[in-house]
Amino acid sequence: MRSDQTARSLRPAAEHFVAPLDETPLQKVDAVDTTATPRSMWGEASHNLVRNPVFVISALLILLLLFVAAFPGVFTQYDPTKGDLSISNQPPGDGHLLGTTRQGYDVWARVLYGTRTSLTVGFFAMVISTVIGVVIGAFAGYVGGWVDEVLSRITEIFFALPLVLGAIVAFTALSNGVGTVTIALILALFGWTNIARITRGTVLSVKYQDFVTASTALGAGRLTNLAKHVLPNAIAPVIVTATVNLGVFIVAQSTLAYLGLGTGSVSWGGDISDAQPALRNNPMMLFYPSFALAICVLSFIMLGDAVRDALDPKARKR
Repeated sequence: MRSDQTARSLRPAAEHFVAPLDETPLQKVDAVDTTATPRSMWGEASHNLVRNPVFVISALLILLLLFVAAFPGVFTQYDPTKGDLSISNQPPGDGHLLGTTRQGYDVWARVLYGTRTSLTVGFFAMVISTVIGVVIGAFAGYVGGWVDEVLSRITEIFFALPLVLGAIVAFTALSNGVGTVTIALILALFGWTNIARITRGTVLSVKYQDFVTASTALGAGRLTNLAKHVLPNAIAPVIVTATVNLGVFIVAQSTLAYLGLGTGSVSWGGDISDAQPALRNNPMMLFYPSFALAICVLSFIMLGDAVRDALDPKARKR
């Protein structure tokens, strides 16, 4: 024991050096702007989004797709539903940018007008399924008890039904022709379960927060708390899932059109199906609508990933 104390006493004392304050001025990177208005969660998210190249690229692609869907006539002069057998299977050129199909349709025109069908069905299906899922999930998570049990069991029943298979059965049951809104309703009927499950989980994590308890103590009712305090703070994961679901519904609509179940309008899935006989002789007929479908779905998936990173920094760090 004494030897250890003697050894420590013989060691030279460690010198500590502290630089003078005037030699270490506060750098701009360390400075804090105390006059700036603090950002909200949504303000911080938008601030991060505009600096994310993934969001910028996906947003530009989606804006381009929306413009093409709204004004396809700006990019082509041909009617995608009128074929001319005298120009069947023409190569690109001679006024036809991507050539013509076996029936004499202009491929470029059909790719452009197919954007409108896919985006319209996908958008309406996304909106309807989001509304259904948010309402069911919010009431299940916030009310709890037997309401939660009943709504959760209903959600599990629909969750067990595959989206495309359920849509095929519904199409088969409808003997008459279906329109765009009907297709969107059918897809939404089998596609709201993910939104409901996510909404229920986020509402359960938010409803016990202190600000909700304080609002209840001040006399706010259940519906007021749910609408003004719980849902606004639980909606972020729902937005991300809805964005990704839009791409899923576009793929589902194209799959149904590929199987011959659709409105009869121009669709990427229908063009992919029609191009199969020409796969060996003219594989580009299959490539063009497939490429357009892939770019469209990829844009919405990239947008969903960017929004998720902005609203959930922990996910970005993982």
